[in-house]
Amino acid sequence: MEYAGICKHLHRIEKNLMAKRAGRKRQNLIWHLLVYILAVIGAITLIVMMVVALKTFVFAKKIVTTPPEITEDYLTVNPYSRPGAALGEVKGIVIHYTANPGTSAENNRSYFEGLSTSQETYASSHYIIDVSGEIIQCIPLTEIAYASNDRNSDTIAIECCHLDESGVFTTATYDKLVHLVAYLMGSYDLTIDDVIRHYDVNGKNCPRYFVENPEAWEQFKTDVTAYIKENGERVVK
Repeated sequence: MEYAGICKHLHRIEKNLMAKRAGRKRQNLIWHLLVYILAVIGAITLIVMMVVALKTFVFAKKIVTTPPEITEDYLTVNPYSRPGAALGEVKGIVIHYTANPGTSAENNRSYFEGLSTSQETYASSHYIIDVSGEIIQCIPLTEIAYASNDRNSDTIAIECCHLDESGVFTTATYDKLVHLVAYLMGSYDLTIDDVIRHYDVNGKNCPRYFVENPEAWEQFKTDVTAYIKENGERVVK
């Protein structure tokens, strides 16, 4: 009997040891599983961060988010200068010159407004930039302007004032034109190749200086690109 009791006691001890070992194995298994899960989560988080960084620094583009100072002075809706027709998807920006040496942005805006009564022609522009650099907006960017012939339906028009027949813009006009074009390019996800002259639409000698001096036109596009690079903010689109 004493021997049998000892055997039972030893058997219980063995069972207890085996149970403890099994418990430790389960604990170790759970611990290893937790470590594995945390490692997977860490790897996924790292991959996501790398993708975001890649998009930010590789796929992001710089855009100018701050517009120049603009005075909104919309024309009265009329058939000759502000028809009120909806502007479609904006696919370009067209640069013009007023061809009225010595006139101001306000003078040209008044001319467009007067067409509603004179009815002599169809003409207008979304923006007019004065020789002083003042910018007047005549047409909302949701509507077409009568400025660029076959491209009225998908472009934004900018008229620039000038002092003499050469059509050269003052430094103030030029600088504001660069800023405005850079801002509009970012607003409508356009490239520098989407910025064109009226000449590029129908062969008209407009803007005169940029048509007769193509190197000046190329320099203008270079200056716009440089302005975006210097003043733009990185945005993922």
